[in-house]
Amino acid sequence: MTPRDPIAPRKFLRALFDAALAAADPQRAVAAALPTPVSGRTVVVGAGKAAAAMARAFETLWPGPVGGLVVTRHGHAVPCERIEVIEASHPVPNAAGQRAAARILDLARGLGPDDQLVFLVSGGGSALLALPAPGLTLADKQAVTRALLRSGATIGEINTVRKHLSAIKGGRLAAAAARGEMGARVVTLAISDVPGDDPAVIASGPTVPDPTSFADARAVLAKYRIAEPQAVIAHLAAAKDETPKPGEPAFAHSHFTLIASPQRALGAAADAATAQGVAPIVLSDRIEGEARDIGLMHAAIALQLRAGRFRVGAGAVALPAVLLSGGETTVTVRGQGRGGRNSEFLLALAAALDGAEGIAAIACDTDGIDGTEDNAGAMLLPDSIARAAGGGISIKAALAKNDAYGFFHAIGDLVVTGPTLTNVNDFRAILVLPRPGG
Repeated sequence: MTPRDPIAPRKFLRALFDAALAAADPQRAVAAALPTPVSGRTVVVGAGKAAAAMARAFETLWPGPVGGLVVTRHGHAVPCERIEVIEASHPVPNAAGQRAAARILDLARGLGPDDQLVFLVSGGGSALLALPAPGLTLADKQAVTRALLRSGATIGEINTVRKHLSAIKGGRLAAAAARGEMGARVVTLAISDVPGDDPAVIASGPTVPDPTSFADARAVLAKYRIAEPQAVIAHLAAAKDETPKPGEPAFAHSHFTLIASPQRALGAAADAATAQGVAPIVLSDRIEGEARDIGLMHAAIALQLRAGRFRVGAGAVALPAVLLSGGETTVTVRGQGRGGRNSEFLLALAAALDGAEGIAAIACDTDGIDGTEDNAGAMLLPDSIARAAGGGISIKAALAKNDAYGFFHAIGDLVVTGPTLTNVNDFRAILVLPRPGG
């Protein structure tokens, strides 16, 4: 493939990220999946980083009366006229999220057979919808959440534990609305941020059956050697009141629709690359593992592609090409630096590429916040390590301290978007250009 114009790596990579975000726009996604009106009330509830934007889209498009409540992360609220929006803490839950979850559960319980509950869910909903199970406190959930986030556990493992410490997750919201055969219709519109788009993992699946068990939750804590707080350990050991399972009556009138996903975002980025004469290679939308290990793996693929040895079918992929991937990596925190999983991925990628000519990359969280910092992610260029070294910054030291934020901030290569009001997980693109004259 021959590019139409010379490729400016920074501009090209940012355009691909923007295309991925556009594909996950809540207004567009909700418009394509409005449920059928019912004879009774339509009540909207929701949780997640995109929940407020989804709520605004819904109330703008809905033809009849509507009300309700959604909870979103601080800084992710948008004004709504008929649906109340509450901001709460993420990724560690707080009292605002607990109060919102209790009110959402009460709204579900108050519906009848002529009504419908519309649940707008997106990434981050599990932390935001924080209602401890009986016998547990918010402090208990905060402590175990912090331990899991530092352990390197996957999002599926974290949410397995969360579901078994909750009064609303793991299908319990649908069960509250169902009330046997006398309850309301439940319609879930979901923007996925999890590898594989498993409905039971997205925000810990408040309206879908839970295939996991108390034993699974205990196994996660044992795997990562988490033995505190004692109230959590005792609750999981007692294993009372298991989450609703597939086939139970609670889900007889529950419908789930995926309206945006990591794969669709990667597809949009691939189309944008093709339009610029660059061959897209979509590796996967469900890559998990330690961010620095995934960085090493991507570096190996990029170097293989650069050497003309990456084959699809019978022939090698012609350059320029771009490697695209998504998923949710993890970071086992060992140092005292700042950074999120996307910038840590790029730091490991940079170290492995060691300034390889013609390779540039971007890695960002599609919600606009990488970890707990103010950046979505960062950009890597062939001269990034050299520029950092010129300022006395060692990439090895940055990796040892988990200080990816400091590294990319120092060379001016952070990507800052602010809250994007959507979330389809991590976005990674690695551009590989042909050798000059090649």
